[in-house]
Amino acid sequence: MPYTPIIGTLGYVLSPDRTHVLMVHRNARPEDHAFGKYNGLGGKMERDEDVAACMRREIREEAGIEVVSMRLRGTVSWPGFGKQGEDWLGFIFLVTEYSGEPISASAEGVLEWVSLQRVLDACSPDELTRSRANLPMWPGDRYFLPLVFAEDVRQFHAVMPYKDGQPIGYQVNWV
Repeated sequence: MPYTPIIGTLGYVLSPDRTHVLMVHRNARPEDHAFGKYNGLGGKMERDEDVAACMRREIREEAGIEVVSMRLRGTVSWPGFGKQGEDWLGFIFLVTEYSGEPISASAEGVLEWVSLQRVLDACSPDELTRSRANLPMWPGDRYFLPLVFAEDVRQFHAVMPYKDGQPIGYQVNWV
């Protein structure tokens, strides 16, 4: 059976001093599949654009800033992730330089500069550390987010099947 996922981008914008990450607190629409969660910026790729153009457009639309420099950190395939069990393929970027000032809110929710340490703590394998971070995210984010911010320059490529809103597996390769 051919794999025909929804293709999207997900970007994590670093502050100029590299200590904070711009995230959207998805609190604007109660019917939102991600309501209440913190997430990077991004969305679905349009038919006439490549993934880099999609990432730039999504960050411009959601944060009001222009990407100056970004790196593709990797990809994640999320079979069964969508609201109706749709498959997603995400291209994950780290934005290291931008111009302009981020807006305070978008149609998705409030934009917040979150401490990078808090994000990493929310990804900790230690349950107590994760709970102290108090940063609601998708359950699977804790597996790949540390890879986004890792010093390792290789790209990661992961598969994370979802069922009923929860990851049921995780595999990652580095290239």
